Amino acid sequence: MQKKTAKSNDDLLETYFKQIKNFPLLSFEDELELSKKVQNGDTEALHKLVNSNLRLVIKIAGLYNKNSVSILDIIQEGNMGLIHAAGKYDYRKNVRFCTYASWWIRQFINRFLSNKSRMVRLPSRKEEALRKIQYTYHVLCQTLMHQPGNSDIAKELGISVQDVDSIVNMAAGSVSFEQNNTDDETTNAIDIHEDYTYCPERNLMKKASLDNTIRVLNKLKDRERNILTYRYQLNGCERHTLREIGDKFDISPETVRQIELRALRKIRSHAHEIRDGMYVEAI
Repeated sequence: MQKKTAKSNDDLLETYFKQIKNFPLLSFEDELELSKKVQNGDTEALHKLVNSNLRLVIKIAGLYNKNSVSILDIIQEGNMGLIHAAGKYDYRKNVRFCTYASWWIRQFINRFLSNKSRMVRLPSRKEEALRKIQYTYHVLCQTLMHQPGNSDIAKELGISVQDVDSIVNMAAGSVSFEQNNTDDETTNAIDIHEDYTYCPERNLMKKASLDNTIRVLNKLKDRERNILTYRYQLNGCERHTLREIGDKFDISPETVRQIELRALRKIRSHAHEIRDGMYVEAI
């Protein structure tokens, strides 16, 4: 019976592979054009963007193929992530769709596998509490620069350590957020739920803003570009004073100020290029 089921799944996969090969791959220009149409409510464009990227889902799903979970189920969840990505993809970010969609495909697959392997299915209120715990865990990892303990998470959320332990144990059996070097079976907290602190839109907007800024700066003269770089920390260094920059270029602080003002006037004429990709942190 099991062999028959496996053969049936193989046949379905082979048929599916043949079907999706009929959808042509898209160029970058095609993706941008379809994105414009999708944002205007064109469902046919949405279907085309999705269908032309179904092979991407199969490629990613193959990395998650486990004997205990049907590859067809994994592909189906990946397709849901692809559909979600197609609806949110923004042509103004000037990024290939596959780069953007890959994250959502993995996110949907990871969530599916996490729920599939979970020993206890949580009530909706406990599920929401788990999301808050997991979100706090990832935030604290970034702010504390080390793996937070249950007490850190409880303190941040204003709840008891016992509540944190209870929810985590309900989600994945006997699990601790803290490292336990004597117990190889301890599950890492990152496996319980996906990381909600990462947002692909935010990263893409940052990259678009940086790319547009650099493109405008490259239109300036070398000295103008270098002075703005030092003045506004565009290379990741500390902000320099007029005197410090003057010492670097062997010119007076007043000359540096005049060059800075001239460069800023030039940039204003290209302000629309930067504004189109401007990144604004959500508060």
